[in-house]
Amino acid sequence: MKVAIIKYNAGNVQSVRYALQRIGIDPILTDNPEEITSADKVIFPGVGEAKSAMDYLKERKLDQLIKDLKQPTLGVCLGLQLMCNHSEERDTDCLGIFDTNVKKFQSEILKVPHMGWNNIHDLKTDLYKGIHENDYVYYVHSYFAELCENTIAVTDYVNPYSASLHKDNFFAAQFHPEKSGDVGQKIIQNFITNF
Repeated sequence: MKVAIIKYNAGNVQSVRYALQRIGIDPILTDNPEEITSADKVIFPGVGEAKSAMDYLKERKLDQLIKDLKQPTLGVCLGLQLMCNHSEERDTDCLGIFDTNVKKFQSEILKVPHMGWNNIHDLKTDLYKGIHENDYVYYVHSYFAELCENTIAVTDYVNPYSASLHKDNFFAAQFHPEKSGDVGQKIIQNFITNF
């Protein structure tokens, strides 16, 4: 199976690569359109800032390519946010795959960024097959996607938000499955084997 990790101006791709290697997949890291569109599965990870990441995608025409993908595609962290309509981070128009917006956490009590382990609930689709309600996953983020009809998992921090999204062949997780221990590894395995 050919799995492509989209290479763009955002960090954290190596930990995603290692998580795939642990389940016997040796992914390619690429920004080559032909390699991405010919892959069986695509992963769109990222840690970084929305505006500069979108600018990079647009410069290389990867923004339209991602929207046009037909194979199962998984966004992670910034990848999820960039798949939404708009981000408050530097007032950024995003890819518009998921019909929801990305907001900044506003709290005088809880720390921002939201960093560490938190639980997920209201789990839907086979991305979460074998995962239990209120299992814990690992987060590092200051922005969140609002709840919407595409929400397939919820986390509560400051307010309830979309821990995970799904529409057609597109899936996304705000948390880092590659850093979420056995639960995260199972979610990655589900993405590879169930879709």
